[in-house]
Amino acid sequence: MVRIGIVFLVIFLALMTGIGIWGMKKTKTLGDFFLGGRSLGPWVSAVAYGTSYFSAVVFIGFAGTQGWQFGLNALWIALSNAVIGAGAAWLVLARRTRRMTANLDTMTMPEFLQERYGAKHLKPLAASIIFFFLLPYSASVFKGLGHLFETIFGIPYDIALLVMIAFTGVYLILGGYFAIAITDFIQGIIMFAGAAVMILAISGKGGGFIEMIGKTAEQYNLHIPPEKQPSILTIASLVFMTSFGTWGLPQMTQKFYAIKNEKVINRAAIVTTVFALMIGVAAYSTGAFSHVFFNNDTVPKTVSGGVAYDLIVPNLLTGQLTGNLQGLLALILLLVLSASMSTLSSLVLVSSSSVAIDLYPSRVDTRTGKDRSVAMMRFLSAIFIVVSYFISRFQLSIIVYLMSLSWGVVSGSFAAPYILGLYSKKVSKAGAYAGMVTGIGTMIVLFFVLGSSQSPLSASIAIILPFIVVPAVSAFTRPPQKEILDKAFEEIGQF
Repeated sequence: MVRIGIVFLVIFLALMTGIGIWGMKKTKTLGDFFLGGRSLGPWVSAVAYGTSYFSAVVFIGFAGTQGWQFGLNALWIALSNAVIGAGAAWLVLARRTRRMTANLDTMTMPEFLQERYGAKHLKPLAASIIFFFLLPYSASVFKGLGHLFETIFGIPYDIALLVMIAFTGVYLILGGYFAIAITDFIQGIIMFAGAAVMILAISGKGGGFIEMIGKTAEQYNLHIPPEKQPSILTIASLVFMTSFGTWGLPQMTQKFYAIKNEKVINRAAIVTTVFALMIGVAAYSTGAFSHVFFNNDTVPKTVSGGVAYDLIVPNLLTGQLTGNLQGLLALILLLVLSASMSTLSSLVLVSSSSVAIDLYPSRVDTRTGKDRSVAMMRFLSAIFIVVSYFISRFQLSIIVYLMSLSWGVVSGSFAAPYILGLYSKKVSKAGAYAGMVTGIGTMIVLFFVLGSSQSPLSASIAIILPFIVVPAVSAFTRPPQKEILDKAFEEIGQF
């Protein structure tokens, strides 16, 4: 299997490199580099959104953890991710985001917030949030990939990290978002096929999908007594965080900026929903089906005797896909790699833009008049990838905390000012500031009060509370100038 996996890996990485070189020819301006020239169609845009949504964390960490702890209830996460996190996001946000960012001539979330509210200090604040919390998140993806290669291919962790960083850097730095979108499309096809193969192979081992549903429900109640099963609040908070929480993540909303026109939105919504449903159901049902193949004695354990959730799915796959199914295991490993690299490239691009676009004082050389922005984006993308390597290599305690806080802080900060700003002229600059501060503060305070185990609940509260604070503060403060609002809402309705 190792030999087959390495062959697949070499072909995959060579293809990604080729696309990066091809994409470089189409990348002339900053708009080309960061948004692909706003020229992407429905299939590429939809799959780029889906591949950024799901990384190795879903297939390895979430699938094992929620599959074992929640049983079949984990499928509610998959359903909600597809319907709310993917399909509804396109239908509710894409049209207004595409039109308003074009009206305001903005490319990033910090730029959008600054121009939408006429607040010059919103951009550096938003850019700092992205830099400090998405960069460690990207490093965590690198870390997961490094351990995957070490476990499956026998490649030392440090070397695996360097290989992944090198190839991600090549196609991202050369081709920018155009290369990312095309590689995401190819990676999406691999992910879709791999997910289908994974669930068919695993459910086939237990007598078929429907048969496995019944067996899982029976075994789950034996392995996890009712008093130890997660509460409805726990399940609901995780569903909310992973579904609605994506509406405020810059690496996700950037996909709406880059679409060719509004005609692609409905088709993209359908494609993204189907894609997300396949990935989510395959990942979480595989995790839940582990109850059929393991019991409390045979489930992977940590040194201290607890359940090693991150090892459940890898052990399940390597234990069941043997003999003639070794080739399928190699395809599934390529699926996990694709999921991670697509998410990683989006994170690095958005993180580097927080400096190159949002904090870089001048994009034009005053002596020659030459636009330096593309070169700066390439340079900073390279720097961010190198920094991600060192973060992954040396896991400092502060970085671990930032990783745990990232989703709640970023989405809690941006979701309310961004979404409400798309729909209402009544939202004020003070309301936007108040919403961002509320999201950050709520997540940090609750994280340390409730503990890291309650991160989904903390994040959910941090996302919801600003939707109360922003309108409340806006009701007593002055809205942006009429000129700003007229420009932002040109040909757009409002509440």
